[in-house]
Amino acid sequence: MTIAQIVATVGGVGYLRPAPGTWGSAAALPLAALLHLIGGPWLLVIGIVAAFFEGLWATTAVTRWGDDHDPSYVVIDEVVGQWVALLPLSFGAWHAGVSVFDLWPGWIAAFVLFRLFDIFKPGPIGWADRRHTPLGVMLDDVIAGVFAAIGVIALAALAHGLMGA
Repeated sequence: MTIAQIVATVGGVGYLRPAPGTWGSAAALPLAALLHLIGGPWLLVIGIVAAFFEGLWATTAVTRWGDDHDPSYVVIDEVVGQWVALLPLSFGAWHAGVSVFDLWPGWIAAFVLFRLFDIFKPGPIGWADRRHTPLGVMLDDVIAGVFAAIGVIALAALAHGLMGA
């Protein structure tokens, strides 16, 4: 396995079946927690930027000679998008001075919302995917992560504001 394949498949996670994208998103959760525990939300932001550019390079390398612009085994894009979806939790825990694990309902919401946006690809998510380029592969998941992050913020506002939780 080449370095590009290791990066693109997140160490082989992309070869798990069924639903390799869901496996990639699941693998992103403990990695995000680790980044948060080591360096807080700012390390997670650095991780997102680094993984985006590494993923862009790896996706370009593994799809260069193939017909499929977005093979299912490429899951580094899911990791990046899932990390974006988790950013409100990381910043929220840091700001409140609580464990990021105390926000466990948000982790579930971030995972589910990200997967839904990534699967159904509404609006600009679908636009990015239809680019049929490595940049499109990465961008559709980043945009799905932004949509999921907005959903997480809205659900947290609802839970903490209206419901008083």
